[in-house]
Amino acid sequence: MTRREYNDVRPSTSAKTWRYRATRAAAALTIAAAVVSGGVGTAAAQQNPFQRGPDPTLTSVNASRGTFATTQSNISSLVSGFGGGVIYYPTDTSQGTFGAVAISPGFTAAWSSISWLGPRLASFGFVVVGIETNSRFDQPDSRGSQLLAALDWAVNSSPAASRIDRNRLAVSGHSMGGGGTLSAARSRSSLQAAIPLAPWHTTKSWSTVRVPTLIIGGESDTVAPVSSHSEPFYNSITGTEKAYEEINSASHFFPQSANSLQARLMISWLKAFVDNDTRYLQFLCPGPSGSDTQEYRNTCPLTV
Repeated sequence: MTRREYNDVRPSTSAKTWRYRATRAAAALTIAAAVVSGGVGTAAAQQNPFQRGPDPTLTSVNASRGTFATTQSNISSLVSGFGGGVIYYPTDTSQGTFGAVAISPGFTAAWSSISWLGPRLASFGFVVVGIETNSRFDQPDSRGSQLLAALDWAVNSSPAASRIDRNRLAVSGHSMGGGGTLSAARSRSSLQAAIPLAPWHTTKSWSTVRVPTLIIGGESDTVAPVSSHSEPFYNSITGTEKAYEEINSASHFFPQSANSLQARLMISWLKAFVDNDTRYLQFLCPGPSGSDTQEYRNTCPLTV
């Protein structure tokens, strides 16, 4: 299919987004000055205390692993608020704390169905909480509450608690976990990023979401067709930055297999909005191109 690309009207802007833009603009000026002197990576790191890892390239963000060595630990099913799971995190303690993202599987699925995301995202400098839900039949709003409970556990009680910056948290999920991602973002506006994957929810309007949101859908999804799920969800979000990627010919189950396009967008969105890392903006604006992308829409506030 032919790729289509949209630049949407910029949304009304929350105070948090203005603060982000101010930080980004200052960093961009520093980086621009550093380009002349050849010290881009060093200058950006000095300007942005949340920057982690080397300067990215298309090859590096498409790689199956980033530069951070990682470890993982099983989460007991006896924890409060969610059903356990696995936590992945960088072993490096020399660069300060990291942002964290909690991720939910879909209806009837276990974390193992999308577990490739754990070590991959962690190796780029994030703490990842892959959750098991209380019941595999939990509906989206319940999954959203469990994502927030998992983040609370991660910052307070997890083996990676000392590595996490509790002010830089995000949520993601597949299918009903994607619907739960939107629900969590609506409930907790202090989150820095939300990434629903092939999201399913009976609610179609998310106009009160104020968390920067990247929605990734599949063109050939017959479980949560983009025309009645991802697209109206995306269109209804007006109060924050947003992007929508529709993967060409992808079914509802595309998140269950490792793919570089999904990973590249997720990493870049988390880097941009959780880490305020301007170096990754190049992968979001103008966004992906090529045969894998059926359609890409964005508010593209990010300049490089």
